[in-house]
This record gives sequence, structure tokens and C-alpha cells, in this order.
Amino acid sequence: MRKRVSQHHMSGLLMLLLFGIFAVCVLAVLLTGARAYRGLTQRDQAAFGRRTGTQYIAARVRQADTAGGVAVKPFGDTTALALTQDGMVTWVYWYDGYLMELYTFEDGGLSPGDGVPIMELESLELSMEDGLLTAEVGSAGGVTDTIRLSLRSGEGAAG
Repeated sequence: MRKRVSQHHMSGLLMLLLFGIFAVCVLAVLLTGARAYRGLTQRDQAAFGRRTGTQYIAARVRQADTAGGVAVKPFGDTTALALTQDGMVTWVYWYDGYLMELYTFEDGGLSPGDGVPIMELESLELSMEDGLLTAEVGSAGGVTDTIRLSLRSGEGAAG
């Protein structure tokens, strides 16, 4: 009788041990999956943030790409993208750590601080040469993305 009780305890302990090992394995797989998911999510958010600045500039330039509608001009203490349509100018520029936009009359007399922040950026360098607009967008982490846009309005582009 005693042998039978001892055998029953041993099989119970073995079952408990197997269940414990199974639980630890499941927990390890879940933690590994959560860590991988977090890493992928952070990578995707960083890539989205990097692309958003360049794609925003590309979209704004494509909207205003008419003869004389796109120019790189000084604006306050910075260089800005001047998108002119029907006597109105949309200034796109970097100011105080942000990509900014300001929609005003051509001689509105406003300063860079009057604009609306679009997104946080570390830097923005703009240049125009022979109808080719180059924008270097510095985003978080020190990564710089460059976009080059050939203006479809051709010779009408202002420099």
C-alpha cells in the first residue's frame, strides 16, 4: 500500500514538473514575440517619421508646380520654399526645430515665427538649380533624407 502511495506522489510531481516546464516555455515564447513586435513597431514609426517630411514637401511642390510657382527664397533668418499661386504664397521652412508652413499674401510682412508647425525636424536644407529642387530633411536620430524634384513647369521655375 505504501509503495502505491509513493508511486502516486511521484507521478503527480512529474506531471507538475512537466506543466511547469511547459508554462516557462510558453512565457519565453510570448516575451520573445512581444520584444520582436516592439522592435518592429519602433522601426516602422521611425521610418514613417523620416518619410513624412520629404513626402510632405514633395506633395506641396507638386501642387504648386506651375510656371514661376516654386522658388527657394530667403525668409527671415532661414531659407524657405515659396509656393506661389494667385497672389498668395505658402512658405515651407524650418524654424525652431519644426517644419513650418505659412500661408499669406506675397507682401504679407509676416515672420517665420508666425507659421504653423507641421512636424518636428532637426534640420531642413533647400536649394534650387536649373529646375531641380533639392531638400535635405534631417529627422530624429541624426538621419538625413534627401529628395530631388524636377519641376514639371521647366523654365518657369524661379530660383
